Amino acid sequence: MATVTQMKCACESCLCIVTPGSGTVEKETKYYCSQACADGHKDGPGCGHTGCGCKRVFEKSVRS
Repeated sequence: MATVTQMKCACESCLCIVTPGSGTVEKETKYYCSQACADGHKDGPGCGHTGCGCKRVFEKSVRS
């Protein structure tokens, strides 16, 4: 069986790739690139990583 070394952040709207066990945030057996993503963007900020628009996607879903 192959070992997964990289995967997409578990946040639906995030585009980041994470490597489990190396600085990622683990929550409920899922891996996230930042605490903001792990917390479901409850305070509004995106992950802050260059090129990722998860904050913009989050803001659109809140307005709807």
